[in-house]
Amino acid sequence: MPLTPLDIHNKEFTRGFRGYDEDEVNDFLDQIIKDYEAVIREKKQLEENVRKLEERLSHFSSIEETLNKSILVAQETAEEVKQNATKEARLIIKEAEKNADRIINEALAKSRKITLEIEELKKEAKVYRTRFRMLIEAQLELLKSDDWDKLSESIEEFEENEDNHVHGHVKVNP
Repeated sequence: MPLTPLDIHNKEFTRGFRGYDEDEVNDFLDQIIKDYEAVIREKKQLEENVRKLEERLSHFSSIEETLNKSILVAQETAEEVKQNATKEARLIIKEAEKNADRIINEALAKSRKITLEIEELKKEAKVYRTRFRMLIEAQLELLKSDDWDKLSESIEEFEENEDNHVHGHVKVNP
C-alpha cells in the first residue's frame, strides 16, 4: 500500500546518540510531503484527463462506427439505385426497340399497300388509255368513211326540203 502524505507527516524516528539533525529531517520531510501531495494531485488530474479523453474516444469511436454503418448503407443504396437504373434503362431500350420494330413493320405494310395501289392505278390507267385510244381511232375511222359524206348529203337534202316546206305554205292575212 502506497504512503500518504499523512503517513509521512506522522512518521516518528527513533533518536540515536549521533543521529541526524531533527529540524533538518523535519524540514526535508515537510518538503517531501509537499512534493508528494503535488504528485498525488497531478496523478489525480492526469487520471481525470485520461477518463475524459477515454469518454471522448468512446464518443468518437461511436461516431466512427455510426459513420461506417452510414457509409455502408449509402454504398448499398447507391448500388441498388444503380442496379434499378440499369434495369429501367434495359426496359426502356427493349420498349424502344419494340416500338421501332412496330413502326418499321407498319411503315413496310403501308409501303406495300401503296405499292399495290400504284400498280392497280397503273393498270387502270393503261386500260383507260387503251379504251380512249380505241374510241378515238373508231371516231377517226368514222370520219374517214364514205358514210360521213352520205350523211352530209342527207343533211343538206333534209335542210332543202325543210326550207321548201316552210316557204310553200305561206299564210295570208285577210
